[in-house]
Amino acid sequence: MPHTLKFAAAAAASVLATTASADGHLTEVSFGTNWVAQAEHGGFYQSVADGTYAECGLSVEIVPGGPQVNNRALMLAGRIDFHMGGDLLQAFNAVKEGVPVVSVAAAFQKHPQVILAHPGEAETWDELKDLTLLIGDNGFQSYYQWMIAEHGFTAEQRQPYTFNPAPFLADAQKGMQGYLSSEPFLVEKEGGFTPNVFLIADAGYSTYATTIETMADTIAERPEVVKCFVEGSILGWYNYIYGDPSAANALIQEANPEMTSDKIAYAIGKMKENGIVDSGDALEKGIGVITDAKVEDFYNKMVNAGVIEGDIDWKAAYTTEFVGNGLGMDLK
Repeated sequence: MPHTLKFAAAAAASVLATTASADGHLTEVSFGTNWVAQAEHGGFYQSVADGTYAECGLSVEIVPGGPQVNNRALMLAGRIDFHMGGDLLQAFNAVKEGVPVVSVAAAFQKHPQVILAHPGEAETWDELKDLTLLIGDNGFQSYYQWMIAEHGFTAEQRQPYTFNPAPFLADAQKGMQGYLSSEPFLVEKEGGFTPNVFLIADAGYSTYATTIETMADTIAERPEVVKCFVEGSILGWYNYIYGDPSAANALIQEANPEMTSDKIAYAIGKMKENGIVDSGDALEKGIGVITDAKVEDFYNKMVNAGVIEGDIDWKAAYTTEFVGNGLGMDLK
């Protein structure tokens, strides 16, 4: 099993659905992230750090992901309880393959995937069509197919992205895929300029991201644990985004020393500026919300783009049972 970090806070007065036993014993659960510890995981670390999970009876072990770690496989094997999903495409594919994984909350209302351009070369989304775009294989098979179908980009203008920014930095006629808090930060540091950044979510790529996934059996057999973890995570994100994130950041840096304070501050600022966590339906229904309308919209877009088949029971990929009740909005 990969290196894990375990942080258990002392039990406090219950403010959520209580899962602790009568003697105050905390129920141990594990949550596998999909990459190394970073600010984009901050809400989860926040609720470990400030005892929010413990308040409803959970001792949460965060299992960091990474390039050689497959936490989703660990969840399928019953070795961890919850997993951080990337986006809804993973959820749809699980349904297609008959794997009973269910998304129970969405920490991100917007996917942080971006396209970068040199200033003056592309000032609008449509002007990106005039550039050669560096897009990785996974992106080409997913969101870039949507860019082709919905916005008129071409397969010919795409070149493979090797996760090396050097070709982009050397050629102003190239655009480059990126993650909102990663490549733009890197370009500013290494290239000495601020790139134009286009969030694909703002162009209509309407998937949720950084979802909380669990197995259907966990929902059926331990709904109080799912409820506590989801609600604790929602409160964690409010406290991380709008409160003092320093304790969570300390845990993130303990788990990943390469996550420097300036990187974390940059990421938090970008998440807030772009409404990654708190925008859209979350403004009225609370962070973590999943709606049938948004899932259906994204599913139809992916079918139209030829990314997935049109006969998937997409409603089996998620549940709205644990979200959308406005929890935590008073913390803003």
